[in-house]
Amino acid sequence: MQQAACLILENGAVFEGIAFGAWKETIGEVVFTTGMTGYLETLTDPSYYGQIVVQTFPLIGNYGIIPADFESNAPRCRGYIVGEWCQAPSNFRQEGTLDTFLKGWGIPGLWGIDTRALTKMIREKGVMNGKITASAESAALHSVQAAAYRVADAVPNAGIQTVSTHKPQGEERFHVVLWDFGAKEGILRELLARGCRVTRVPWNTTAQAILELHPDGVMLSNGPGDPTDNLSVIWELAQVCKAGIPIFGICLGHQLLALAQGGKTEKLHYGHRGTNQPVKALETGRLYITSQNHGYAVVGDSLPSTARVSMINANDGSCEGIDYQDMPAFSVQFHPEGCGGPQDTRFLFDRFVENMQTLR
Repeated sequence: MQQAACLILENGAVFEGIAFGAWKETIGEVVFTTGMTGYLETLTDPSYYGQIVVQTFPLIGNYGIIPADFESNAPRCRGYIVGEWCQAPSNFRQEGTLDTFLKGWGIPGLWGIDTRALTKMIREKGVMNGKITASAESAALHSVQAAAYRVADAVPNAGIQTVSTHKPQGEERFHVVLWDFGAKEGILRELLARGCRVTRVPWNTTAQAILELHPDGVMLSNGPGDPTDNLSVIWELAQVCKAGIPIFGICLGHQLLALAQGGKTEKLHYGHRGTNQPVKALETGRLYITSQNHGYAVVGDSLPSTARVSMINANDGSCEGIDYQDMPAFSVQFHPEGCGGPQDTRFLFDRFVENMQTLR
């Protein structure tokens, strides 16, 4: 039996649909992602903590649930909205359905919503909060409740809580500390594939504890939320930078590194989320198609004279990459492990390895 439900935005707009997944009310920041494939990676990306995710591609769920493709051990989003939910998936690797998956993790879903109109509204008016509820009655009250919501404690709730060690299958060449702010598993896989033994540490690890591990390099992971909420991490990261160890930052790690060096960040109008974001390398003029998921960006003009913007978003000109000239560090806003190209930007992991080799 189908159950009607709706999404009510903080501006009072109502989008009616049909409930699936776990049935409960939820409030979150409503964001859209433009990927035509990869809904499993989207659902399990820790960077969606506190958000209600809208898929712009119409049909979702057609290849079921495949745990081997997950980017983390659990979804962190607060709700999931699709145009059409495929109730009869077909894939030889599948181990369940989207509906069962959402029910198991207590995540409410909506389908049958006009996701095109919803996406256009977010693009025009900017990202806003919303509430998934049973009906449009008391819509004004629901919109007020949605407006009061704020994504809080994102990094502490998205990353790991204990230290873990991961060894490469082949020869061990380097030791890397992966500073986990909500890391995607793809980052770990890329490091292991290059002969790195990886010590994965939680977000609240101190600079002293990291340096006592004597790593050849430090990997700063992706993660959710406003980067300026992480003041203690920014301070500790500034101390790690002074040690002269090779550093590579991705997404939130890119933003935190910039903040640790005196830069600033800003919230984007509606963010960059999807597997088809164009990025231009300023030195060569080459364009890369990248996978991205972020609502904040580094303000390029705020960087110190020892840093330079190396890449920009070809759509809006926002900062997508930074090279630091006074230390062996660089960072990118996109996900080079995310197969956007599909392998266009994996060379960045090779660059990180080369930096470790040079300074060993």
